[in-house]
Amino acid sequence: MHLSASDIAVLATQHKTHFLNDKAIRANRSLGDATGLQRLGIHLITVQPGNASTEYHMHWYEEEAIYVLSGRGAATIGDETVAIGPGDFIGCPAGGAAHDMHAEGEEPLVCLVIGQRFDQDVVDYPRLGKRLYRNSGEWNLVEHSAIARIAR
Repeated sequence: MHLSASDIAVLATQHKTHFLNDKAIRANRSLGDATGLQRLGIHLITVQPGNASTEYHMHWYEEEAIYVLSGRGAATIGDETVAIGPGDFIGCPAGGAAHDMHAEGEEPLVCLVIGQRFDQDVVDYPRLGKRLYRNSGEWNLVEHSAIARIAR
């Protein structure tokens, strides 16, 4: 399915606040949903200066990619924080470093965010010491300290 620039401009925008970070606020237009994609999420996101895009996290099974269209910000990838701006690309492999982005400057940070949509995934939030288990629509959040590791 095709979306023209004018179609995208009037696409419904969802305003989302991350369930673990009330400073992670973004406006989201789902290009993937609008075109019927089920296994790939493609989102045009806008993050206002001073806000984060998400809570610092990493996926154990899903991959993500981010392409910066406009605005300025900072991306934290593992222990490194880098300045980001138009034309920059961030690839987040499954099982890779935790990451997040913050919008900085005078204008919003606008990015194309692409990610896999598996029925199951495990997401770690290392700064919060939490792990999210997603299984076919059910979400279970646990403290890292409560995870029992079983030797095999």
